[in-house]
Amino acid sequence: MTTTTDLLRIEAPAMTRLLTPTATVDVLAGVLRAGLDPETAPPRTAVPVPAGELLLMPAADHAYAGVKIAGVAPGNPALGLPRITGSYLLLDGTDLRPLALLDGAALTELRTPAVSALAVRHLTPDDRPLRLVLFGTGPQAYGHLEAVLAVREVAEAVVVGRNPVAARALAGYARTLDVNARAGTPDDVAEADLVVCCTTARTPLFDGALVASGATVVAVGSHEPTARETDTALVTRAEVYVEARAAALREAGDLLVPLSEGAIGEEHITGTLADLVHGHTPSERPRFFKSVGMAWEDLAVASSLYRAVRGA
Repeated sequence: MTTTTDLLRIEAPAMTRLLTPTATVDVLAGVLRAGLDPETAPPRTAVPVPAGELLLMPAADHAYAGVKIAGVAPGNPALGLPRITGSYLLLDGTDLRPLALLDGAALTELRTPAVSALAVRHLTPDDRPLRLVLFGTGPQAYGHLEAVLAVREVAEAVVVGRNPVAARALAGYARTLDVNARAGTPDDVAEADLVVCCTTARTPLFDGALVASGATVVAVGSHEPTARETDTALVTRAEVYVEARAAALREAGDLLVPLSEGAIGEEHITGTLADLVHGHTPSERPRFFKSVGMAWEDLAVASSLYRAVRGA
């Protein structure tokens, strides 16, 4: 019997050494090319608790199974603690023996930007540097900056945040990566080629009518049906892409709110991440990728980290 003391433990610093942003994007693309169907993935279970909510995210393939137990505690940042906590348990897919325990928050910080970057790889032009507007100043904002830079050259990065000091700090970090960067305002989306939203906002961050044709917007901050980072104006104008239709129609407030308003129908979803990986070509309309985060992504990245540690 495998005990908790026998488990291989993979902590946050090891994860970033073992998988670069580019490699993580390639891991996700690889499992989709191999035929994984995200529509069949088990749904996330959310349980309200006094401090916030607990999320249970199971997934399995032939080689591995796994489950992430994540805590989302909105009050933690004010206490100097991370908003997202948790652990990931990886098991052998054939006999369900526990194999490894991973830092769940670090796994989320690695895979979420990689999902976005995979969409960016397929939805944005690769023949010129992009003008990026980045909403958010937390760990996901830093991770998304690095992930975007792994797949595209960036001419300028504009950081928009509620805290001006934090926005300037992230812009300063971008400059250490040789990116021309500054803090900005929501109106900067009018000049953007790529807008990335990774905030805890529950209402739209900017006027979607300002987004240029051919620009791409990525939103990852919410998985709640009533919370959204983008407005109905953007969604109705855009080609909409999601990780999986079923997950988006359960959890993506950015789409469910316009649906409830009658502004769009379910058929408004143009395609999925798998469609993009398999060669779907977007039009010149604005492109909108809405991510809610799915358990198959955690499993793909966790199992890749495990194989890297084991030298397999």
